[in-house]
Amino acid sequence: MRVLLTSHGSTGDIYPVIGLGRALVEAGHEVGFASARLFREEIERAGLEYIYLPPDWDQTGFAEAMRDLTKAKNPVDLVRIIYSESLPYLEEILKTLDAELSRADLFVSSYLFASLCTLARMRGVPCAVTTFAHNAVPSLSHPPQGVPRLLPFPPYFRRKWNALGWHLADRIFCWQINQVVGEAAERYGIGRTQSFLLDPADRVIVTVSPTLFMPKRLWNDRFVFSGYLRWQSEEDPGLESRLEAFCKGERVPILTFGSVTFDKARMVMTRFMRNWPKGKRIIIQSGWAGLTIERPRREMLCVNKVSHDQLFQHASLVIHHGGAGTTASVLHAGVPHVIIPHIGDQWFFAGEMKRLGVGLELKRSKWPEELPKAVRTIERNEKFSRRATEVKEILLSEDGPATAVRELEAMVAP
Repeated sequence: MRVLLTSHGSTGDIYPVIGLGRALVEAGHEVGFASARLFREEIERAGLEYIYLPPDWDQTGFAEAMRDLTKAKNPVDLVRIIYSESLPYLEEILKTLDAELSRADLFVSSYLFASLCTLARMRGVPCAVTTFAHNAVPSLSHPPQGVPRLLPFPPYFRRKWNALGWHLADRIFCWQINQVVGEAAERYGIGRTQSFLLDPADRVIVTVSPTLFMPKRLWNDRFVFSGYLRWQSEEDPGLESRLEAFCKGERVPILTFGSVTFDKARMVMTRFMRNWPKGKRIIIQSGWAGLTIERPRREMLCVNKVSHDQLFQHASLVIHHGGAGTTASVLHAGVPHVIIPHIGDQWFFAGEMKRLGVGLELKRSKWPEELPKAVRTIERNEKFSRRATEVKEILLSEDGPATAVRELEAMVAP
């Protein structure tokens, strides 16, 4: 079969879908991936056909957009900003996807742009979405994030309350999306978004661990927890010798904020360097924020883009923003987390890592001053490392790509 994939955003939104595409290719399917030119090299390295979609930004342009997202007040406002960024390019995106759907047997989108599935449904093409954050998955077991759980009440009453919460959340998200792109969607003939959370597609592939994160009651059988889908940047053999020489046979803390960007990054790093203990080694990945060491210190090593799997094998713990992709990489590395959330679902992932017993959370406004204490807490308490190792073993027993491919193949089976 021919599968048309699309995803938009940062590496955390793109790489899991590349991982899915690679698994489909290995299963013998033809795969095209429609996305921005910035990700063409990685898409083609996975053996997928690249299909151009705007915007034609470089990394700086995407970094500026990510900086705007840090100003969102809540998840609904975050979706508003994302769709507002897409509005100038929406007609070209729809035309390109419409043309590609004419030769596709299956369409798969990331959940943030699940409204694109309306186009596939109009053309009679089965459609699925992937979601990398399980707080977006409706369930009678819990209400939407931020809504009280009403634990003192009887189970029947809680289930009714949870259902009401999810229906209301779905309406609110649809209203916000339609406020931004509804008129443009109607002009193209696909109409306004009718469901964002409850009925976004024929199948919803939730790409996190079912063992660790799946609720007791899913909304219906169209929601499937596959396990993780991962894609990594290329390893750098030349960097490995530098890492080994720096670490001297020991694991060290690693700081990375991935594709998150934020205001006054240089001033934040100055505060970090002022408070980081002298003589204690740490590796800093520059990322999209361009983290730098302005005054070189022997105990600090700065690296650029590289495979998380390569980098994190040198980690005693990882200090990061709580993005879905980075969180998955740290879980697979089997080391503890210190999470400093900046946008969207990152606060949710921080809470989940605390619930699992594998990490701590710091406030964004105070992390340069509070980080040394958090690192000491984790290094002195072996329970964090033991639990991180246990979680890694659980993930090794799951096969997200194979499960996702089976689910998608079943959608088009004769």
